[in-house]
Amino acid sequence: MHEPDLCIRGRRVVTEHGVGPASVHITRGYVSSISIYEDVPSSALDVIEAEPESIVMPGLVDTHVHVNEPGRTDWEGFETATRAAAAGGVTTIVDMPLNSIPATTTLNGLKAKLAAAEGKLHVDTAFWGGVVPGNTSELEKLWEAGVVGFKCFLIDSGVNEFPSVTENDLREAMPVLARLGAPLIVHAEVPGPVEACCRSSSGEPSSSYQTFLRSRPREAENEAVALMIRLARETRCRIHIVHHSSADALPLLRIAKRFGLPLTVETCPHYLHFAAEDIPDGATEFKCCPPIRERENRESLWEALRDGTIDFVVSDHSPCPPEMKLREQGDFMKAWGGVSSLQLRLPIMWTEASARGFTIEDLTRWLCREPARQVGLNLKGVIKDGNDADIVIWNPNKEFTVGPSMIEHRHKLTPYNGETLRGVIEKTFVRGQMVYDGGASYGLFGRILTRNKN
Repeated sequence: MHEPDLCIRGRRVVTEHGVGPASVHITRGYVSSISIYEDVPSSALDVIEAEPESIVMPGLVDTHVHVNEPGRTDWEGFETATRAAAAGGVTTIVDMPLNSIPATTTLNGLKAKLAAAEGKLHVDTAFWGGVVPGNTSELEKLWEAGVVGFKCFLIDSGVNEFPSVTENDLREAMPVLARLGAPLIVHAEVPGPVEACCRSSSGEPSSSYQTFLRSRPREAENEAVALMIRLARETRCRIHIVHHSSADALPLLRIAKRFGLPLTVETCPHYLHFAAEDIPDGATEFKCCPPIRERENRESLWEALRDGTIDFVVSDHSPCPPEMKLREQGDFMKAWGGVSSLQLRLPIMWTEASARGFTIEDLTRWLCREPARQVGLNLKGVIKDGNDADIVIWNPNKEFTVGPSMIEHRHKLTPYNGETLRGVIEKTFVRGQMVYDGGASYGLFGRILTRNKN
């Protein structure tokens, strides 16, 4: 039995049993025991003492990150993305299968992704595979090679390497995924309502956010959710709805979950923080798909988090070079859609959640435990004996204003610039190794994670 080599303790430690004083003993990267606050092992080479008001929490798990490497590393990249993650208290990310070249839709594509990530990781990183027309024969190979699940688009993804699927494509792929026990995560918008709205609004000013909002109607999400519920019922394939934004589909999701369908749902900080009424014309940094919707829609999403209809919150960090946002033209209809926010998920969520009466334990469930559970990363998301010593220490009372100089993403354009948020990240640990310390990033201690080997 090895003695602890690190002790992290605080007055507000979040464990599976609640929040309170505790001493977390860490041995060779794992939590070896959790004891009373006063119990500091004499063998510990280092003792980290959290400030009295600071929170000691499991490292965040972000299962929706577009790293874009290889092939579009000028958009982001593993080194910059994982450094930003560490600065945001995120200790595990799961990389999306598109926007890289090649896309992760074949075994060879996954091998290219793994080679690109080698030696560049500040935090632990796992990978999604993709479902596209014609790649059903690759799905089992990708699953056996360690992807945590599969992503598909029901509407144009924006990149040629990752075409959208039809219902016929899904009927071919979903029985295979059901047999494997692999989850299918779905960009749930269908093209019909979008195409109809674009035709009807073709003469409206493209610099108006309202024009863009009308071009991505709630009906596109509502119809997609209904389709996926029907296919989940038929195939029993595990379905996860990504970046959900339409409040109108929530009753349907509630009913499906009540009947025990294998269905989970995520949303994102930008849908919970911003409101369409406040977005200026021409401010294309706010463009994402589905779009940021109205204030009343936002509050319905919060209620869905409260009652468990929405399971957790991830960033959908989807960056691009600033020129692709067409900020000077202010053209919402032509600008690239995606919000950069990987570093900011915890303070955004705490700012909004605390104002609505939610607790630190709610935050931990949404940002840590449930994302880890969804992708089977069983040693992540909870501070408990035997788990990886992935820990973030942060101050929930301090405020800061977002500005380009503090952002670790490759590109600094984000709709959060100028926002005042609550919750300052102080230290981040990946398996007991400090990877961030109040402005200083440390070494490349992250590792590649594969399914059932994490």
